[in-house]
Amino acid sequence: MPQSIRTSTSAGAVVFAPLDGSGRAELVERRLTDAIVLGLLADGERLPSESDMAKRLGVATVTAREALESLRLKGLVETRRGRDGGSFVTAGRDRTRAVLDARVGSLSRVELRDMGAYYSAIAGSCAELAADRATDDDLERVRGIALVTDDDETAARRRQGMFQLEIAALSQSARLVREELRLQAEFAPLLWLWLREPEYRRRSLDARGAVLDAIAGGDAAGARDRTASHVAGAIDWLLETKAELEERA
Repeated sequence: MPQSIRTSTSAGAVVFAPLDGSGRAELVERRLTDAIVLGLLADGERLPSESDMAKRLGVATVTAREALESLRLKGLVETRRGRDGGSFVTAGRDRTRAVLDARVGSLSRVELRDMGAYYSAIAGSCAELAADRATDDDLERVRGIALVTDDDETAARRRQGMFQLEIAALSQSARLVREELRLQAEFAPLLWLWLREPEYRRRSLDARGAVLDAIAGGDAAGARDRTASHVAGAIDWLLETKAELEERA
């Protein structure tokens, strides 16, 4: 597989990939919030400086500054002064869960279904191509990453994200890898929200195994369909969760 297409953990690439659109502070805030919730940015982690962050995201420094201020108001980031100062992630589990629940509540059912349909199309295409192009060595390496049970929801989300990136890499399509990175930055914290529950962490583990089995067997249609089924299950859970949040409200 071409080295330029292969991905590893790629956490920094996901979080600080250039933004599409007008570069508003809200977009930067959303990107960083999702990275914190997903666990790509860990509690206590130091963020890049405002100028470095702005350069990497392709926005103005003032835009990065406004986004960080919003995150401070949410309690997700704190700024320390002095020689060892900077902006640091300060997100506990309860705080990040509240942020995600608010996000689910803010989206319509149509928006959630559309998110699932689009992500399913990209991830399914990656799996389909991987069934034609992956080698046995590729699959053995990905199995070592994917077929592990996580007791912690943040670790489970990170593993799911790593798995999807590895499948994109197995497609040997640089465009699909870039789109997977972009969609992870946009959708992953919500899409894999069900991994907060042990039952669904087990289901996702089984689903990853089923996708890899289909790829290993050269079953392109099966790899695509099993990926789509996994995404559909996550969207169904989100819709049920939205209904529960609306009832409580």
